[in-house]
Amino acid sequence: MLDFAGRRYLITGVLNEDSIAWHTAAALQQAGAEIVLTGFGRSRRITESAAASLGTPPDVLELDVTRPEDFTHLAEDLDGRWGSLDGVLHAVAAAPQSAISGNFLTADAESAAFAFHTSAYSLHALTTSLAPLLGKGSGSVVGLDFDSTAAWPGYDWMGVSKAALGAVCRYLALYLGPAGIRVNLVAAGPVETVAGRGISTFDRIADRWEAEAPLGWDRADVSRLTGPVLFLLSDLSATVTGEILHADGGMHAVHLGNPPAAPTAAGATQEARR
Repeated sequence: MLDFAGRRYLITGVLNEDSIAWHTAAALQQAGAEIVLTGFGRSRRITESAAASLGTPPDVLELDVTRPEDFTHLAEDLDGRWGSLDGVLHAVAAAPQSAISGNFLTADAESAAFAFHTSAYSLHALTTSLAPLLGKGSGSVVGLDFDSTAAWPGYDWMGVSKAALGAVCRYLALYLGPAGIRVNLVAAGPVETVAGRGISTFDRIADRWEAEAPLGWDRADVSRLTGPVLFLLSDLSATVTGEILHADGGMHAVHLGNPPAAPTAAGATQEARR
């Protein structure tokens, strides 16, 4: 296990114990790190309940990514609490039903803009507000992504926002690299989370993943996704920035999964003799 003793991390997006963010928070604590979570509004109580199930229940700070003042207050709190920050997990994304689940053609500008603001621009707002704290060391920002190189039925304007998230990541890497701040994304395959279940075609997409991913896939196994996140948060990735690390069983690399069965040894020998 990686050693994160003495390090301090902000984790956003913890809603329950099934989230990638919760498993990342648990893994960081087990590796010796201090963490703080964020939540907002009525759902903050759900985040606090999930925080209570961690080994050492962390504080939950208010952060609604659509309110600029929350970023200011968050930075002030972390500055007074720790004075510096080793890393951040951005695990925030949302879109109204009018922008997903088959509504791509009929979505209005407001719905599309909300998806972009919450899912992509929020990475910029969070990173830039905390850059002074991250810039005091070799800070690392990691965002959670989903493959946006293709159009997935039902993903719609969330897919467009994830494509924008990749661009935001690259530009942040460009401008914050001189300060020693790394910004990367982990593009995870479909897993059973609240966000995933918000997509009406989730089962259809997950079924394909489980049938075709070269390394196989298990939509219920969220904990395996913490490894790539921890790698990017650690010094092992000191030379990596602007990257999208696919943790999807290899699905992004293939167009038609499940290669044809390999020939038997006898068949291969006969073929070679022709």
